[in-house]
Amino acid sequence: MNEETNVPAAPKSRRWRRWWIYAAEVALFVLALAGVHAWQTRDLPAGSAMTVEGSLLNGASASLSGLRGRPVLVHFWATWCPVCKLEQDSINAIAQDHQVLSIATQSGADKVVLQYMMQHHLTFPVINDADGVLAKRWGIRGVPASFILDAAGHIRFVEVGYTTEAGLRLRLTLAGSADRVDASRTATE
Repeated sequence: MNEETNVPAAPKSRRWRRWWIYAAEVALFVLALAGVHAWQTRDLPAGSAMTVEGSLLNGASASLSGLRGRPVLVHFWATWCPVCKLEQDSINAIAQDHQVLSIATQSGADKVVLQYMMQHHLTFPVINDADGVLAKRWGIRGVPASFILDAAGHIRFVEVGYTTEAGLRLRLTLAGSADRVDASRTATE
């Protein structure tokens, strides 16, 4: 009996039952998140990444094939997207020490996107996909959408919706680790 409240203490079996219920609820939540992620990414590309070529907002030409050799983050976003705004500082920080190629989809003319970048102090490289052709070719139905490619240009991870900076950095690191494992396998064969 609990002396302070004069209420009998819960038996150990009841406490264990509560923990099992809690664990089951957490497992169901994780399973639901995995199901939502699978549904969101069901039609997105896998395997070798499709080509991306175009002009950056600064006029320089960019291509995904030119970024081979290290992992790269291909990030689809839009100026009108509230979730993209939450992520933009993370993408900016990641671009300081990782390869990033971002595609601003259906966000207006180059001048509009450039003004947005300057207003928000963003410096990551951007291809303007004003008519959404690149996004459509990649199967993008909602932004933000992020693809983590390994050094050989293979898609290792796909994320739709908000992703933390730490999560993206971890995936970039894992993509780089996968490259080293693949290289060591090839060297021993």
